[in-house]
Amino acid sequence: MGKQRFARKRGFKRQKTDKEPGSSKGAKKNRRTKDEIEHRLSPIVSEGSSDEQSTIVSEEEAVAEEGIAYKEPTTYDNLLKTLSGKESFANLYKRRQREEEGKSDTEEDAGLEYFSTSEEDDDGREGTDKESPGSVGMRTNPQDSGWSSVIEKSEEIAIDDDEDSEPDEELDLEVNCQSAPEASVSSFSDHLGYKLSKTEVDNLSKRKWKYKWEMPASDMPSCKWTGSGECFIKDVDLNSGYGLKLKLYKHWLDIYKACGGHDFHSSKQRYFLSLFNSYQDILHHNKKPFYLKGMEEDSSIMDAYLMHSLNHIFRTRDLVTKNDSKVAKHQKSAEEILNGDNFLDHGFTRPKVLILLPLASIAFRVVKRLIRLTPSSQKVNVEHLDRFSDEYGTGVADNNDNEDNDFEDGQSQKTSKPPDFQALFGGNNNDHFMIGIKFTRRSIKLYGDFYSSDMIVASPLGLITKIAESEVEKEKDVDYLSSIEVLIIDHADVIAMQNWSHVDTVLEQLNHIPSKQHGTDIMRIRPWYLDGHAQFYRQTIILGSYLNPDINSLFNRHCVNYQGKVKLVNEHKGVLPKVLLQVRQIYERFDTESIIDVDDARLEYFSKKVFPKIKDSIQGGVMIFISSYFEFVRVRNFLKSQDASFCLLGEYTKQSDISRARVWFFQGRRKIMLYTERAHFYHRYKIRGIQNLIIYSLPERKEFYPEIVNMLEGSHNMACTVLFSRFDQLRLERIVGTAPAKRMVASEKGVFVFC
Repeated sequence: MGKQRFARKRGFKRQKTDKEPGSSKGAKKNRRTKDEIEHRLSPIVSEGSSDEQSTIVSEEEAVAEEGIAYKEPTTYDNLLKTLSGKESFANLYKRRQREEEGKSDTEEDAGLEYFSTSEEDDDGREGTDKESPGSVGMRTNPQDSGWSSVIEKSEEIAIDDDEDSEPDEELDLEVNCQSAPEASVSSFSDHLGYKLSKTEVDNLSKRKWKYKWEMPASDMPSCKWTGSGECFIKDVDLNSGYGLKLKLYKHWLDIYKACGGHDFHSSKQRYFLSLFNSYQDILHHNKKPFYLKGMEEDSSIMDAYLMHSLNHIFRTRDLVTKNDSKVAKHQKSAEEILNGDNFLDHGFTRPKVLILLPLASIAFRVVKRLIRLTPSSQKVNVEHLDRFSDEYGTGVADNNDNEDNDFEDGQSQKTSKPPDFQALFGGNNNDHFMIGIKFTRRSIKLYGDFYSSDMIVASPLGLITKIAESEVEKEKDVDYLSSIEVLIIDHADVIAMQNWSHVDTVLEQLNHIPSKQHGTDIMRIRPWYLDGHAQFYRQTIILGSYLNPDINSLFNRHCVNYQGKVKLVNEHKGVLPKVLLQVRQIYERFDTESIIDVDDARLEYFSKKVFPKIKDSIQGGVMIFISSYFEFVRVRNFLKSQDASFCLLGEYTKQSDISRARVWFFQGRRKIMLYTERAHFYHRYKIRGIQNLIIYSLPERKEFYPEIVNMLEGSHNMACTVLFSRFDQLRLERIVGTAPAKRMVASEKGVFVFC
């Protein structure tokens, strides 16, 4: 016989009476329950009272006497034993054990009590606004009459706090209309309902992937998708809603047509929605961002992942609401509720979607579009929109749907900075933010408590701060990251310019078993959460304009979705044609056996082959461009040891020192200038007085290469020296092209010249 579980009715509004029946008794039960369960949630059985232990021992002895084979207790069994001090849990555990052993429990069914809680939430989901992030506890039913309180509250299932009762059109459509998007139900339910075998878990834990198929990427020349799971590109039913809830699909289609769209089936939005709706891990590293004249493509992909996120959130809510309704209707036939896994629909905490973004201005653009894509009936009220506009945007809360206007102010200012710099940094440049978003039946609440939010939009630095606080202060935690099912990292290339190690730290904190219970109904938690397998069900979507070893490593190590991986493979044409000057570009390869030794080998080659030429020359104006700050420090220390004449322009250099260094270098008072890629990313200085350019390490961002080389304008030498190794192939491909890069890495020659 399968595992028997029971579900509690939850999510109904608390009765607004002066005094609830049995309130004093309920208060005592509340205090007792809170004391009993306020412990670290763990699959290990906690120490109980002597009576509890003797009861369990006696049961095991009875089983042994009857000759029944011992069965290793599951995590679910352990949790039941942990909570067996309460009569209802003890009865359930005994009943479950008896049925697994084939015994009859008819005689004792009459005394079975059901544990029911009520949370003050709008839509029957985990978490509540009136609980602080660190609050813990289950509020027990103040009445001891089993399902009676559920019956009394069941009429309020679809009632919002400030609205009259209104049926959910989505539920009616999906029940009564066969043309509702069945594909999306299958994609959502099949992904979360699949049960991994021990062999599959062991294979996933090895983190070894084999890409089995390839498919040309639509509207992306020289690009193809390759995947390890099932191919996501299938024949799509035009009437299926493309995997979306019907109301979401119709609303999105109306927006698409209002913006002048005609063929939604052939659009980028639909294409990427199909990709995301496969619930596989996605790495798309050739996205043309909005700040590089890619507004249409960037917006299409953003629409797709936002609709996928909304679909996931609303389907999760509908599943919980539907199960709550079934629990209320079957209060007289409790056996049906106990059987099977149909009512396991919860995670440890409520937040299901996490979106990581680099800047507040981008978060403003994303959340604004999220509100726009939410159907009108579900955003009658958007709470705290004015505050959001003040903190993230220009301070004006409007309903303008043109995302181009988000950056007009920055672009309209007269500046010598390139257009892409103005578009990216023309808004709010804050990189330390975090906001919770809660969806109810009729409204969207910004700045929701993280435990009662459905979606969290944050920067890596903002999350890192919360993680650090939880490690120092015991009363704080980040358990709201325990049940993330969809993770989206957009503009990963910009985050890489900030500090990619923050992203690694964030992913290491996801999908852990929480330290506290946070009011969640344990009896309805999905089994793979309890087994510690949530990471295998999490979908991770990484979007950026280029690929580097850090991003690639994260995708290989932390993205372990059982559905498989989909990765873009593309051939680069290079950016050498964008070098406008007749510059002799000399590429010198240094050899090293291991990636661990590449930094030492690079410095050794520079000190023995390149620096002696600089030292012996009387000519100044030597700029050394360095990609990594760690390499910057090593070269700086080396130049100090050689008593060289140099100045610094790095990301941590003070503004006063930067101005002084630029003047000294231009006037020839300093022979060498060290300039980092991150300093160029954040400031885009135009350095004057360069006579000789040495690119110590190639830039990650390919558009920086022609910008730096074109700074040689006015130079008498027009020479550029570039150092590279075979471990720089990803950067080399973006600059010189895929085919030339492969030849340069494999060739017996070590010097290559481009003019």
